[in-house]
Amino acid sequence: MSKGKYYLTTPIYYVNAAPHIGHAYTTVAAETIARVKRMEGYDVVLTTGTDEHGTKVERAATAQGKTPGEFVDLISNEFRTQWQKLDIRIDRFQRTTNPEHGKLVNRLFEACKANGYIYKGTYTGLYAVVSESFVNDAKPGDIDPETGKPYEELTEENYFFKLSAFTHRLLEFYEQNPDFVGPEIRRNEVLAFVKQGLQDLSITRTSIKWGIPVESDPAHVFYVWFDALTTYISAIFGENRWPADLHLIGKEILRFHAVYWPAFLMAAGWPLPKRVFAHGWLLFENDKMSKSRGNIVRPTPIAEVMGVDALRYFLLREIVFGQDGSFSFDALVGRYNADLANGLGNLASRTLNMVSQYREGVIPTAEGDAGIRETATKQAALALSAYDSFDFSHALEHTWNIISGVDKFIVERAPWKLAKDQSEEAQRKLDETLYTAAEALRVVCVLASPVLPHTTQAIWTQLGNESPLETEQTESLVWGARPPERIGNISAVFPRLDPKPTIQRMQELEEAEKRRQAELLGKPAESSAPAESSAPAAVIDAPTISIDDFSKVDLRVGEVKSAENVKGADKLLHLRVDIGEAEPRTIVAGIALAYKPDQLIGRKVVIVANLQPRKLRGLTSQGMIVAASLEGGAPVLAGFHEDVPVGARLK
Repeated sequence: MSKGKYYLTTPIYYVNAAPHIGHAYTTVAAETIARVKRMEGYDVVLTTGTDEHGTKVERAATAQGKTPGEFVDLISNEFRTQWQKLDIRIDRFQRTTNPEHGKLVNRLFEACKANGYIYKGTYTGLYAVVSESFVNDAKPGDIDPETGKPYEELTEENYFFKLSAFTHRLLEFYEQNPDFVGPEIRRNEVLAFVKQGLQDLSITRTSIKWGIPVESDPAHVFYVWFDALTTYISAIFGENRWPADLHLIGKEILRFHAVYWPAFLMAAGWPLPKRVFAHGWLLFENDKMSKSRGNIVRPTPIAEVMGVDALRYFLLREIVFGQDGSFSFDALVGRYNADLANGLGNLASRTLNMVSQYREGVIPTAEGDAGIRETATKQAALALSAYDSFDFSHALEHTWNIISGVDKFIVERAPWKLAKDQSEEAQRKLDETLYTAAEALRVVCVLASPVLPHTTQAIWTQLGNESPLETEQTESLVWGARPPERIGNISAVFPRLDPKPTIQRMQELEEAEKRRQAELLGKPAESSAPAESSAPAAVIDAPTISIDDFSKVDLRVGEVKSAENVKGADKLLHLRVDIGEAEPRTIVAGIALAYKPDQLIGRKVVIVANLQPRKLRGLTSQGMIVAASLEGGAPVLAGFHEDVPVGARLK
């Protein structure tokens, strides 16, 4: 029986370049949630799509000698093709160039306008092309860190949305709906941002033509976020599925989804989504994957060499969802061999081959071992709970606890010895052992199927089940829910891989895919390898200190609660940092040229907590923030990949 409808979305991906593994990470996670919800009995729809308007698209098309329409057709198709190659099942794919979408954007605009939340005005300011937004705290000549060029000064007539009218309404909404933004660290970022007060937002442009025209004033086209966010409704318009149960996004677009989007909907009087969950970044060589840095990894070469499920498993097992995580080919192959080849693959092979050898392919009837039954029942419940919290890593850890328990059970029972003993007791124990292993393997297949849909289906069929695994629901996790079957033809899943040639082959295919995409886009292929510097490595010339000297430095984990520019000081920011004391510390840091204040809210940093206070620009600085000092470059703040509690000491 259906539990009702469940509607979730990925971001609407921007088409200024071809998709990479970061896009796949979000989409795989969303599709996994969709599979879990179907297993729980929901009628699920998953939406993704492409955001195809704006300055960046217009410029990218011109640079390649294409019309914007030709360019977006090309890139949008790349996204579709990517998901097909990875066998990611999308229910609705919406493009913002769809005429029906444009009609709904205008409906939202008119509803907001009718309720008094939109007005026309003129704005002059410095404009960031990459984020397609005016930079309120920039000065003429300031460099846009995304492009390396000065911000562009732009004056134009805009329609403005009265975002300033929603500060208190949003805070009240967050208080009444504490789970609206997740995880908790992202909720805190949103609260801190809104509490500073909101400014009205430009939602149209007259300086560009590539966009959805405002029907009542065609000289204007809609600003990308007012346009793109509405896709979540236009994709399922007429299906009675709004509001969405979940918007799954990357943390860099949290503000647009957790602040602007609910404000737009409040202004129009339309229902708000139920939840926004922002995951962390996928890092490569300890740096965020970025087209401008040239450190992009594409998912299809990995899937071609190791299989789609291996990629899915690594992304969701290796990284705690919600936090930043690292990708490397070495870690990918290592995780595959340890968990998939030596874990699930080995259990499936030994179980099925023992049933074939000792019982002529028929899984014996038995109650099964009580200890393994208890383990499977407990771990399955924990895994389902973790799935519902989007904690995929721990859901898989609980699933693999069943595998570990059965492996140990098989070694202790030694069925190869029992098979040689023809006594009634030995044969009873052999039946119990084979049934226990097969039944545990069946439960593992159901439990792991949202992450490993292809290989678990293969094992499921080998266990003798004729129905598709994806139709199974959580009731199938009950021990003994299915009668034993005659097993099917046995074939290995997850053969062990030799790391060096496997990685080499993936890298070769990565280069080939890079060249294909570059040729498709009519531009040189960027290198995914870290750039080599022609400069010699810096020589560290500093006096040594004793461990006693070092122990005097009190380094603490802090969380930035607020940040603002210091008047009359271009390089200074005034921070309030929580380090676990009664009140946040006031710290003045010379990082304003590298970080904007709103980039720092909620960020975990390292603080020298026992530095003697000093006065800077009339402010008392009660500590020092730790950052790397790059030769000729901007400071880079020290931070953490894991979630570290505020106030923790560094040792």
